[in-house]
Amino acid sequence: MRRRAFLKLGLAGVGAVSVLGPEAVARAAAPTADSEPRRLILHNLHTAEKLDAVYWEEGRYVSDAVAAMDKVLRDYRTGAEHPIDLRLFDLLHEVHGKLGATQPFQVISGYRSPQTNAVLHERSHQVASGSLHMQGMAIDVRIDGVGLDHLHRAALGERAGGVGLYPTSNFVHMDVGRVRQWSGS
Repeated sequence: MRRRAFLKLGLAGVGAVSVLGPEAVARAAAPTADSEPRRLILHNLHTAEKLDAVYWEEGRYVSDAVAAMDKVLRDYRTGAEHPIDLRLFDLLHEVHGKLGATQPFQVISGYRSPQTNAVLHERSHQVASGSLHMQGMAIDVRIDGVGLDHLHRAALGERAGGVGLYPTSNFVHMDVGRVRQWSGS
């Protein structure tokens, strides 16, 4: 298979991508008519891992790139990994492109294990007990050099799920659940 995909894994911790299970292979093989490559640049602020990956090309998700993104977006508190909903990657790609951004998404929170989510929910009423982070369907991000209000508006414009603005905490929540919006602190 011709490969234009590339992975640039920064800083220790990401390592080699392991063999994918049947569910991950099925997720990564779903073809569509869209053949334009899709790329994401992620920087996990808690683990210092950086990833620059073409995760979609030639009408398919690139399984090793998807697996690497799942790993970068793992629950950094427990190390637990979970498949991230592919629609979330596509939403991030669209928002990044709409903004014309060149800097990576700075990841505050990707996947959260149920244990982590329960602890955070106990500490703050702003963390939902049934958070979509636990299903790999939500992410909290910002982009260096892009105003939070611009990121927020771009995410809202996609109408792809929930969008929360957290100006005090300096991030935008995006998910691929039902369409809704809110503001936090």
